[in-house]
Amino acid sequence: MKKLLAALLLAFPLCPAAAVTFEELSFEEKLGQTLVAFVDVDSAEQLRPAIETGKIGGVLIQWGNYSLAQTEELIVKLQRWAANSPHKIPLFISIDYEGGTVYTPITLGFDYLPTNMMLSAAADEEGAAAIAYLAGLELRRAGVHINFSPVLDVNNNPDNPIIGVRSFGADPADVTKMGLALINGFKAAGVMSIVKHFPGHGDTAQDSHYAVPVVKASAEQMQKVHLAPFAAAVKQGVSGVMTGHVLYPALDAKNIATFSKPILQDLLKTRMGFKGLIVTDSLDMKSATAYCTIAGCAVRSLENGADMVLLGRYIKPLTIFNKTLQEVKEKKLQPRVEEAAEKIFEAKRQMGLLDGSWNAPAPAHEAYRAELEKISSKAVTLVRNRKKTVPFIPASGNQKPTVCAVFFAPARFSDQLMNFSKPFLEKGWNVRSYNAALTPRKKDSQRAAACAKGADLLILTSLQWADKTNINQKNAINGLIKENKNTVFISTMSPYDIKNYPEADTVLATYGLNRYVLQTAADIILGNQQAQGKLPVELPKI
Repeated sequence: MKKLLAALLLAFPLCPAAAVTFEELSFEEKLGQTLVAFVDVDSAEQLRPAIETGKIGGVLIQWGNYSLAQTEELIVKLQRWAANSPHKIPLFISIDYEGGTVYTPITLGFDYLPTNMMLSAAADEEGAAAIAYLAGLELRRAGVHINFSPVLDVNNNPDNPIIGVRSFGADPADVTKMGLALINGFKAAGVMSIVKHFPGHGDTAQDSHYAVPVVKASAEQMQKVHLAPFAAAVKQGVSGVMTGHVLYPALDAKNIATFSKPILQDLLKTRMGFKGLIVTDSLDMKSATAYCTIAGCAVRSLENGADMVLLGRYIKPLTIFNKTLQEVKEKKLQPRVEEAAEKIFEAKRQMGLLDGSWNAPAPAHEAYRAELEKISSKAVTLVRNRKKTVPFIPASGNQKPTVCAVFFAPARFSDQLMNFSKPFLEKGWNVRSYNAALTPRKKDSQRAAACAKGADLLILTSLQWADKTNINQKNAINGLIKENKNTVFISTMSPYDIKNYPEADTVLATYGLNRYVLQTAADIILGNQQAQGKLPVELPKI
């Protein structure tokens, strides 16, 4: 595989030189530059005709269970097809590389990225910038130009079903500070950051993938809370802003932000002075298709200020292109499309795509993992310690105490879970562990109870992506807490789930699941180190 990839890279550079100037492009080719199709290893061939005829300007690689070598091979293949187009303009290769719910350790072959909330809990701006820089080098090496990150949504709504740990937290100042650190890190690596979801998706109680959320904040609240991080990013010169498919009655009572001239043109471009790329969120989401077809939504987005349109999954790109072209001409939107396409063309030029000067850096895996370990060790938070269980001291006379750790987590995290045992084994403990299903059944509860029986210390971990409580998990954990005296509960993803466990006397939060935060949690429990993390959101007083 490596020899094949090297041969492909030699024969087809990731960014061959374009054959034309912007003025030489046909209008159809200019429209194509604004359209971004979704792709993965299995669906790539479906895009080939649209890419080779110059009807697509970029792709968004979807997460899938394939290796880094497969990802690199996919990118080489896509750019080879772009080199066969009449204009030979390379594709913009983009990715949703953010920690949390949209990424897991086995997708695309890239390193595990901390969730934004984990970064905020660690309160280490330099470390966050270093994480972004080193991760950005790996993206660049693979041929990725754009990262749709960081999320600048201020998550001040505990019932938010989609943002959660994707946000840096509930404090606009923290979101701003940490967001700028990531933007600067990715920029130093030569990767464009597209921040999202403008003008803020943090105060929603619905998922825009399935419904049209409404943020009822006043114009003053929007300015003070939700717009503040975006304003700072614009001032910093961020490359792009992604729109939210959300209604903001205080800003525009009729249109979601993606289709809103008052929000995109009047607010973002004119009042905030943004000069970069405006990118839509995926147009196949229900919050967009509630108003129009994907082609109709593409036209509506471009008409009201968007420059780059994410078409979504499972589409026929040439069909979408033709329908979009027809409607653009009917509405006489050629000048707006020309403006958007020229901004994209110029962005590609500045990135070195048009003259073949995009160079791949050397890998930086070891440096990245060292930074990840440092950040993880700083992030773990001791949220509650009512009975001073932490640090845990076994009963006197017990020369070889026993710990039982029950992890409620998807099987894909199993390789990360093993590190929790290490500090206990090093101190001579007997270690039992069980990786229960995320949605446990009766057999999981029985095996967990058997693990806990007779143990000196019981560790229970939950995993909740956002606000939707897993009732089976909640009942199983609460049952085990009631039945066992010395228990430590660890929230391993959204800290909002801590409210489900009021009887837990000792609570830790990790804001994500990786080997380093788990080992740190164990070290804190054993008294090997102090907890350093701070809680980035407000929780109900229990």
